[in-house]
Amino acid sequence: MKRNNNTVFDCSVIDLPQICNDAGNITILENGNNIPFDVKRVYYLYDIPGGASRGGHAHYQLEQYIIAGCGSFEVILNDGGNSKKITLNNPNKALHIVPGLWRELDNFSSGCITLVLASELYDEADYIRKYEDFLKFKKER
Repeated sequence: MKRNNNTVFDCSVIDLPQICNDAGNITILENGNNIPFDVKRVYYLYDIPGGASRGGHAHYQLEQYIIAGCGSFEVILNDGGNSKKITLNNPNKALHIVPGLWRELDNFSSGCITLVLASELYDEADYIRKYEDFLKFKKER
């Protein structure tokens, strides 16, 4: 399995193209154009109960774009040594999360819709579900 040395500083909020007019706005995402990986899976989170958290895991290989389609939430990234908190609240901004980072999503606003574009199909073997295992993985890099 490929190891990586990614840190929270390798993640960034990306401004997505926006076309605006009196009829509303549109943001377009295209493989090979404004996404740095081929999207193989799309999913979204919604109806999240107040006070609930999502995430709480890392991935060995998976990259993601996370977008606040509606409302707002916070993403806390951790690389085993550094933490970074990002608030997402604009549908034309995406957080690019690189592989090998622990992520937690919380503080969801009422009615929030979280859109996730993923570089891989679902594969349970790509998940690191225990924080202790994540720290061990980072030390072995």
